[in-house]
Amino acid sequence: MDFNDSSEEAAFRAEARAWLEKTLGPPASRATMKTEGDVIKASKAYQAKKAAAGYVGLTWRKDVGGRELPPIFQVIFSQEEQKFQAPVSPFGIGLGMCIPTVIAFHSADKIKRYVGPALRGEEIWCQLFSEPSAGSDVAGLKTKAVRDGDDWIVNGQKVWTSGAHYCDYGILLVRTNPEKEKHKGLTMFVVNMKAPGVEVRPIHQMSGGSNFNEVYFTDVRISDSERLGEVGNGWNVALVTLMNERLAVGGSAGPEYGEILELARNTPSPSGKGSLLQDQAFREKLAGWYVSAEGYTLGKYRTMTALSKGQTPGPENSIGKLLNANRMQDLANAAIEGEDHFGIISDPAVAPLQGAFHNAYMWAPGLRIAGGTDEILRNIIAERVLGLPQDVRVDKGVAYKDLPTGR
Repeated sequence: MDFNDSSEEAAFRAEARAWLEKTLGPPASRATMKTEGDVIKASKAYQAKKAAAGYVGLTWRKDVGGRELPPIFQVIFSQEEQKFQAPVSPFGIGLGMCIPTVIAFHSADKIKRYVGPALRGEEIWCQLFSEPSAGSDVAGLKTKAVRDGDDWIVNGQKVWTSGAHYCDYGILLVRTNPEKEKHKGLTMFVVNMKAPGVEVRPIHQMSGGSNFNEVYFTDVRISDSERLGEVGNGWNVALVTLMNERLAVGGSAGPEYGEILELARNTPSPSGKGSLLQDQAFREKLAGWYVSAEGYTLGKYRTMTALSKGQTPGPENSIGKLLNANRMQDLANAAIEGEDHFGIISDPAVAPLQGAFHNAYMWAPGLRIAGGTDEILRNIIAERVLGLPQDVRVDKGVAYKDLPTGR
């Protein structure tokens, strides 16, 4: 494992940091963004500058606006960007998951149409996979598309679609052949989120926000020219998206060991003697979080080493997401409990770290579902990392229409 940048990587890191300092200034200057509209406006302005400077699509082909750099350069830029709290949230799904799928499977003219505006932040994308009865088992989805000449007519419902209420386009996975096994009867399309028959209903979350949505499709017409890949090959197309999703979600941030250590130093112990840092039970938790965080950091270095050598990281990336989501929830819960009755105060103007522990506690359950549930990730780790036998599958060789669906 190599912990250091090569000379070329170090030069790129310095170049990126200098550009970020010049473009963004100190992170505190962005603390005034209060509404979602403010964030999107600032994100689009920053994205346009970022694209003009050549820092978007670093690993993509040059003919689609990229620079064809090794993946390690994207990792380095993202690391530096995070230090400046860059406003990038509306574009993570589109540029990290949707557009790479478009580039891999769409026609040349459609790639030209969609990639440029997405790179420049002019259009925002979402991913439409999960349904009320198809979450971890995405291939069990029911939303259907029926061929009608050069079009497909789509009816059904998606759920947990992040950012759908402000998105322009999405990639949509639907069932086109119920006579086939559930993984073999799927097809993927690009859908215009403003098309007739598309209805987006925001879901009110316990955090007070509405980042997720239900999306309903009622006789929505999609041209066959917007199909990604072959008819019936949607599952293989979706795998490309899902691999990118797990890599992106695995790095989700939240309060870390250092923040709760500082909180513990300044919070009275439940025993009334000294600070929470002197409480033995709390110290044991701190040790566990530290070991987990260090393990994740070393795992990231292993991934970065592979990328730096031009290699492809394996399924070990699933471990990072599993560790992060559970640690975030446990750490945030302990911080809130450690504040005793003051822990109910979530006002950012009063709560520690501007309410970051409360936000993390409310977001962590969603993170444990997004990009693959804990159970799915444990199966991936067991089967593909440890080489254990696969789970028993009773749906192999059975047409989707013949699968039992309860009463």
